[in-house]
Amino acid sequence: MRNFFLMLVFAAAFIVQGQTQDKSQFLSPSKNLRLEFKLLENGAPVYSLFYKGKPVVLESKLGLQLQENQSLQSDFKITQSGSRSSDSSWKPVMGEVAQIRDNYNEFGFRMIQTTTERKMDIVFRLYDTGLAFRYEFPDQFNWDYFQVTRELTQFKMTGDHKAFWIPGDFDSQEYVYYETPLSGINTDGLDLNNGIGFKGPMTKYRVQSPLMMKTKDNLYINIFEAAVINYPVMQLDLDPKSFTFSADLAPNALGTLAYLQTPCKLPWRTVMVSDDARDILNGSQIILNLNEPSKIDDTSWIKPMKYVGIWWEMHVDKTTWDYAGAGNAAKKDSKGNLIPTGKHGATTQNAKRYIDFAAKNGFDGVLIEGWDVGWEDWFGKWKEEVFDFVTPYPDFNVKEVTDYAKAKKIELIMHHETSASVSNYERRLDRAFDFMQKYGYKAVKTGYVGRIIPRGEWHDGQEMVNHFNYVVQRAAERKIMVNSHESSHPTGVSRTWPNYVAAEAARGTEFNAWSTGNPPAHETILPFTRLLGGPMDYTPGIFETKMSFYNPAKTASVHTTLVKQLALYVTMYSPIQMAADLPENYERYPDAFQFIKDVAVDWDDTKILEAEPGDYITEVRKAKGKESWFLGAITDENPRTSSVTLSFLTPGKKYKATLYEDGKDAHYDKNPKSYTVKTMTVDSKTKLTLNLAAGGGAAISFVPEN
Repeated sequence: MRNFFLMLVFAAAFIVQGQTQDKSQFLSPSKNLRLEFKLLENGAPVYSLFYKGKPVVLESKLGLQLQENQSLQSDFKITQSGSRSSDSSWKPVMGEVAQIRDNYNEFGFRMIQTTTERKMDIVFRLYDTGLAFRYEFPDQFNWDYFQVTRELTQFKMTGDHKAFWIPGDFDSQEYVYYETPLSGINTDGLDLNNGIGFKGPMTKYRVQSPLMMKTKDNLYINIFEAAVINYPVMQLDLDPKSFTFSADLAPNALGTLAYLQTPCKLPWRTVMVSDDARDILNGSQIILNLNEPSKIDDTSWIKPMKYVGIWWEMHVDKTTWDYAGAGNAAKKDSKGNLIPTGKHGATTQNAKRYIDFAAKNGFDGVLIEGWDVGWEDWFGKWKEEVFDFVTPYPDFNVKEVTDYAKAKKIELIMHHETSASVSNYERRLDRAFDFMQKYGYKAVKTGYVGRIIPRGEWHDGQEMVNHFNYVVQRAAERKIMVNSHESSHPTGVSRTWPNYVAAEAARGTEFNAWSTGNPPAHETILPFTRLLGGPMDYTPGIFETKMSFYNPAKTASVHTTLVKQLALYVTMYSPIQMAADLPENYERYPDAFQFIKDVAVDWDDTKILEAEPGDYITEVRKAKGKESWFLGAITDENPRTSSVTLSFLTPGKKYKATLYEDGKDAHYDKNPKSYTVKTMTVDSKTKLTLNLAAGGGAAISFVPEN
């Protein structure tokens, strides 16, 4: 941090001492964004943000509360300031584009608190569609260890904007989004169960970030964060009278937010803004840019993957994770040995069936959940030791399955359900990874269902953020890719650790099997919120959407058409994508299944053709290293017609387009499996009209003709 100001070009206009009311103004490269920063008369730092002359964030406070009622909120004077510009590019290991531009203007202020002589820097970066800022603490003679008990960062909105929000639960993000004005944010009276097994503390005005908003004069605003390291992830507490959000963070078991030591840097706080919703969808590039470059030198082992697995069949109750029955229903003989129920899913033979299906249809991998002992007796019990991550059930022969997969050239994906006993997982992590390497597993899906152990910690707190990053780093040492579920929300750390290939951290597909499910608008909101932080393992591809198919007494369903499930492979980015339905369901619809077999998961280019949060998204992506393109269009509960010009195709080339469309009578609830498939020759001048049913979509593959 000390060298930061040596890198800056000092600006003489920045009065550095005494002139606390002088206001400094800064512009983004395009001059669309303007930042104002100043110290008030009491030495309190404040900022404001404008987009094309319109106020976006009104004067808002900055600072931190420390232990023993110490405050870093006022009594500051500026001792140094400066600015610099940067315009560079870098190549992600896997991503939505082959190259990402990082273009910003940066402004920094070194401040000293006159009453304590403590130094705190505030660094701002202005991108053309976003502001980022963070607190940095240089090495200093009289101050090293400190505790943050409250972050005082504010975001004061200009009015009662439309917001897409979920409750501010420190232990889960698996909620349905609410679409209300800011004045409508209030969890009192809401039914927040809806399939969520474990909930943490909430207050009625607290919401989670990323928070997506739209103003009455059609500005799109998103509040988020980037590069959360050794610090809790941020939630936002609303003052409904002033429409001001304040950072709200999960405390540890002792009530402290973070234990820190100088020198250190806190996470970036971000405000994205544009008059075009498509710019917000591209905002994930800002989040990635704010993270450190890859710390893995050789990334050749980090590869995209399309997979199937023993997973959905447990959610629809065809089989079970446990071997002998769960909880009090678990059966044992007189010697205490488990007695199988006959419904266990992760058997040697069933695993081979999925491996055969994957090999036959060109998939890369197979996920097997429920293979290891421990599933009988833990859910909801807050147990310290449940899984050891190396002991299979008697009906699962690890060597036989791995040898079979190797012969079929199929990768196996390990599953580590930790039961949220984090201390147990960390004790056993090296042995678990040794076991994976012994049998050739190159990827692991981790799970954190339940209340955290050590007790008193939350999924979103500093302790757990450190744990999730620790697992990824330990995995990188073994050349293992990680896909985390029930983790804190990602904040672009996949740039630094590209083996962190995906996460869940939101309400995924499985909720459709045993709750009221995800409403049709859900998938049109997630790209504006959760996916800004990194790829999401949403597990799309469900063809048999009615749970009554498996049990006539069940009323749950997937609230999309079959074709929308295809389109999600394009609109919900992840370099690992699951074909989540059962093999036999895909075999009944081979023409629709062809799109899942064909669609890429790693991309050279992405173009957002149209977008409106909560309503619709249409985008196209170019497959990595190929000339093929894939289009996905999705809508909410309302049918719509979309007109698309194929100008993204290479001029002068002919392409075979295979169109997967909702049938004329399709409807996500009444007739979800009505669809058509047709082919035609197109070029860059072709215009297509796509008809999307209620809760529906469209998917198209474009392959060059010889």
